[in-house]
Amino acid sequence: TLCAGLNKWLYRRERRDRREVSNQSSIINKEHMTSNADNNILVWLPSPMGDAILCTPALRAIRRRFSSSKITFFASSVVHQVFLPCGFADAWIERSKDGVFAAARMLKGHNFTHVIMFKNSFGSALTCRLAGIPVRIGYARDGRGILLTEKMYPPRLPSGEYEPISIVDYYLAVAAKLGADIQDKSIELSVEPTDTEKLKTKLPAVFSAKGPVVILVPGAAAGPSKRWPAERFAQTADRLAEQYNATVVLSVAPNADEKHIAEHIVEAAKHKPINLGDTPVGLGELKALIALADLVICNDTGPRHIAIGLKRKVITLVGPNDPAWTDPGYADEVFIKGNAPCAPCDKPVCRETSHFCMEAITVEMVCNASAKVLDADGFGKRGGL
Repeated sequence: TLCAGLNKWLYRRERRDRREVSNQSSIINKEHMTSNADNNILVWLPSPMGDAILCTPALRAIRRRFSSSKITFFASSVVHQVFLPCGFADAWIERSKDGVFAAARMLKGHNFTHVIMFKNSFGSALTCRLAGIPVRIGYARDGRGILLTEKMYPPRLPSGEYEPISIVDYYLAVAAKLGADIQDKSIELSVEPTDTEKLKTKLPAVFSAKGPVVILVPGAAAGPSKRWPAERFAQTADRLAEQYNATVVLSVAPNADEKHIAEHIVEAAKHKPINLGDTPVGLGELKALIALADLVICNDTGPRHIAIGLKRKVITLVGPNDPAWTDPGYADEVFIKGNAPCAPCDKPVCRETSHFCMEAITVEMVCNASAKVLDADGFGKRGGL
């Protein structure tokens, strides 16, 4: 096919570029980037919220490496909101949807001396080239190597496919290339105190809970293939309410699809959970809520990474995707993987006759994992799960 042929051509070009630079040492931190006040550094963050959160170890390392330089983050409004408060940047620019040329014109006016591109797209590299940013650092992939002044190459398998590695390490490799200390791999987010105060008004039941606060995340922005069945979330909510007197909260995105999932769960549950589809909260308030949780049970989606960034106990339900890509090595996360012959497929929509991978994860498996977490934290249950 045309796509397969293009991928082969890009791979051959990447291999050629690798050979050309294989005997060259990096000149980034020797000539281009010393930690001084003359640097005006743009950092282009990844677009998916979860990926951006997994980038925080690299961002922290870069901040420390270039402590006296001005650093500006370029990101979507969603990523900006979820990062606040954030001490890694001196300024933020929110990305608009005006296109490459408009973005290039806007960035050109800021006179950036360097750009570190954590976004992998061709368009981001083209934008920075058109903006005239002299030093452009990022991964040479998807045909954009010619637009970069400092290239890095993601690891590949002998087949030419990208090797599944944690995206945390993928981003940290960029920071290491810049001479940063990358020993600290912890994900990091913070909560604005004002958001906690707002949450008290919206969800007073969470603050008066007699048992554990458990947040269920039944949606997934990447597509329905990542979603555990709604009726199983309902059964899990009932078991936790009955056995642990848990206050259960359904966290869903403010769109019709995820609100429908939440309604399905509420209808199926005997003990009605708090439904954020009916009581929407902002991203700051969502972080404040997750920071109060004793346990978060979620599909592999954005709130999972928020929970890890806020050092919560997390159970992640994984089916169609390879968890190696998004594994941050977080000690308080439990992976429950649905094994199936067709997994991992990394497809947003399941194409099988049944959703084998996610259906392989049983309510019993999730409740048993929940019991281990809650029992270890001293929450007594009123009967065996």
